[in-house]
Amino acid sequence: MITSASRQTRTFPWWYAVIIFVVANTISILPAGYNGDEVFYNNFVRPSIAPPDWLFAPMWLFLNITSLIALWMVANSQPFTTRHRLFVVLESVGWVLFAIFNTLYFWMGSPILGAIDTALGLMVGVMSLAVCWTINRRAAFLVLPRILWLLLATYVSVYVAFNNVDTFFSR
Repeated sequence: MITSASRQTRTFPWWYAVIIFVVANTISILPAGYNGDEVFYNNFVRPSIAPPDWLFAPMWLFLNITSLIALWMVANSQPFTTRHRLFVVLESVGWVLFAIFNTLYFWMGSPILGAIDTALGLMVGVMSLAVCWTINRRAAFLVLPRILWLLLATYVSVYVAFNNVDTFFSR
């Protein structure tokens, strides 16, 4: 007989992940559309290793899913410690940065703010990965692709910020 005390409590049901995904992507899509303003991105001087515009949407779909699975795994692991809370907070900050990127970059026309957002996303992601590694290594391997993508994205966004006009800052 399984009692409620012996059952593992799911503090983070799967549908929380769906809500996070829908809300963050809706906020992200509103200012610039599904794949951002491709003309805006394509008109920039970019480094030769910059990904093509069509790659961003499928890549972020993959990264969103793997990140949410990692969050679900860690949030539901027992015992729920201070490190678990820190991981959840870091992932929350990462989702906010993801959600506001298109507003900063496309709607406000600011490669500088986009680069800052991307670099902050990388920093938060690295911290999240480090904390996750101490909790659940399988979950950490699901966070790792986001860090690798953000390494490339940070390089590209900083390059773009330094080599193009920023209409928001009139620079």
